[in-house]
Amino acid sequence: MRKEIVKELLFWFDQNQRDLPWRKTKDLYSIWISEIMLQQTQVSTVIPYYQQFLSKFPKLKTLASASEEEVLKYWEGLGYYSRARNLHRAIQLIESQHKGQIPDRIEQFQKLPGVGPYVAAAVFSIGRGIPVPAVDGNVMRVFCRFKTLGMDIREPQTRKKIFSELQGIIPQERCGDFNQALMELGSRICKPKNPKCLTCPFHTECRAYRSGKIDLFPVKSPRSIIPEYPVSIAVIIKGDQFYIQKRPSRGHLGGLWEFPGGKARSGESPERALRREIFEELGIRVDIKTKLASIKHAYTHFKIKLSFFICEISGDNQIRTDYPFQWISIHQIKDYPFPGANHKFFPLLRAYFNEN
Repeated sequence: MRKEIVKELLFWFDQNQRDLPWRKTKDLYSIWISEIMLQQTQVSTVIPYYQQFLSKFPKLKTLASASEEEVLKYWEGLGYYSRARNLHRAIQLIESQHKGQIPDRIEQFQKLPGVGPYVAAAVFSIGRGIPVPAVDGNVMRVFCRFKTLGMDIREPQTRKKIFSELQGIIPQERCGDFNQALMELGSRICKPKNPKCLTCPFHTECRAYRSGKIDLFPVKSPRSIIPEYPVSIAVIIKGDQFYIQKRPSRGHLGGLWEFPGGKARSGESPERALRREIFEELGIRVDIKTKLASIKHAYTHFKIKLSFFICEISGDNQIRTDYPFQWISIHQIKDYPFPGANHKFFPLLRAYFNEN
């Protein structure tokens, strides 16, 4: 990219940028939260979460003093919950080790949990005017098409190459706007599919457009086939209450509440898998009353097909588990953070308890 491109890009951004809440502040804490939420999540989805989160935790200190469960509740439905846990841990480290002040040096900030090079560059360029390129997927796509760069964007050296080139042209005075402009261009114009090339301010200079090869860039090696797992889930009822348990803080969906159950083995029916999993997990046998729902849900690296069953404990067996657990009513379910997949069947669960 030529340095003359910078002026054209900033002019386009001034005329076309979206009116987003995090663009109305230079507060590092607020910008940081927006950047964490925007990872792998669309802007339209993030806006209400961002506003609610900052309304609940307006200052760094309020987030540092909150419980993990409270933080996860306000993140509920946004997905990728490790982002929330890492953000919470990073904020607590700042409170305990940096006297409640975000580090002045980008190198220190980058070492905090969940930050890394991209978030550090975005936050410090926007909030503190530090001229460091923020290279995300949108930026890589724009650059690769503009230059017909044939390097695989899944490879770390591709990001390093783009970072190095952008470092040579990022402006000192409007570095934050420069980073946001490239991301905005990739998000709204230079889209992965059906890009709006004729509305792009650089389409006459874009090598991929001029050569008719826009669909060939960026180069991305194929992902491996995403597996799908059958999972059986038990809603164990006792009167007008049902059993829930809390996942360990570390690992997939850490810190969220869930219903017990697990993956079926090869050739195992959903019902048989449920009885086996519940016995292994809780040390009890259950009677299945009815199948409530079958729901599919996708994560980044795998898919699941969930079968939810209404159950009762057989006889006078007692639950034996190391997990924290609760017996709650359907009216209390809103007070606990659950994975997004569970929310898909909550309307059916409410209907079941209303009918029974």
